[in-house]
Amino acid sequence: MKKKNYYFTTFELLLWGVSSVAIVVSFFLGSDGNVLALIASLIGTASLILAAKGNLVGPLLMVVFSVLYGIISYGYAYYGEMITYLGMSAPIALATVFVWLKNPSAKGKAEVKINSLSRREYIFMWLIAFAVTVGFYFILKALDTTNLLLSTLSVLTSFLAAWLSMRRSKYFALAYAANDVVLIILWIMASFDSSGYFSVVVCFAVFLINDLYGFFNWRRMQRRQSAKVVQK
Repeated sequence: MKKKNYYFTTFELLLWGVSSVAIVVSFFLGSDGNVLALIASLIGTASLILAAKGNLVGPLLMVVFSVLYGIISYGYAYYGEMITYLGMSAPIALATVFVWLKNPSAKGKAEVKINSLSRREYIFMWLIAFAVTVGFYFILKALDTTNLLLSTLSVLTSFLAAWLSMRRSKYFALAYAANDVVLIILWIMASFDSSGYFSVVVCFAVFLINDLYGFFNWRRMQRRQSAKVVQK
């Protein structure tokens, strides 16, 4: 009997399920649970699982998550997060959808072809990242943004993650993981004022685990794609 090949592995389904349950439970534990935060978190989790598979639906869902997260951030005066996700992450995620669509690993396959960036592009990326971060620092300072330095660091890690994702580099997942750590700290601070934001903390803790898996899986995908090229 021929063995069926399922799209998601058992581990991926387990990771997705446990992540979703953790987010829902944290929502109900909060005394003033933020429904929008719950919806955004569940969409974000689905986005990361699909992005880890190299599926373009991942960045498409990231566009939706970015919009919802921007609204949530505005509610706590995290203007850096709001501007970053609405003005940068969402547009770049949308561009990523089209880039991934044009670069499948094989004809008709729902998996993006992984790219290896040159040293010149890495230098170019860091120069742009530096300029964007400095510019955002003064904008956020003028807006009297809560936790200015951490919010500025979030801009940097968000930009790197979005750029690397659009350029189909496996390191996008590590950049997102770094961003997750920053956001965990930011929302822990916010949850001291309102327990409703605790679900957002859990959300990014879950995202951290998912992003680390994403990096692992993209490395595995890259080896597989390279092996197929050699065989041809």
